[in-house]
Amino acid sequence: MDINKKDLFDILQNKKSELLKRITAIENDFKKGRSQDFSEQMTETENDQVLDEIHHEAKVELKQINEALVRLENNSYGICVKCEKTISAARLEALPYVNTCINCAQ
Repeated sequence: MDINKKDLFDILQNKKSELLKRITAIENDFKKGRSQDFSEQMTETENDQVLDEIHHEAKVELKQINEALVRLENNSYGICVKCEKTISAARLEALPYVNTCINCAQ
């Protein structure tokens, strides 16, 4: 991988910051009151279900980023946690927080 440790740290931190903003925005939306109109409440309920899924996915991704930052600090970044082989640069560039090689991910 051609990205140095500092650049990688910055990429992960920026993604972490984006996710925290998204999570906060979703949580703030959940705190808002609901409409008095029944048909509007139905739409809001459907939207809440979608937001809940996005919220869950953002929290999972945030956890993965935090773990990648720890691996970066421990100099174990880029090593598959299952087989201990090097994760391909292309895979890390696509998903910088991934912790398994393509073979172990399948």
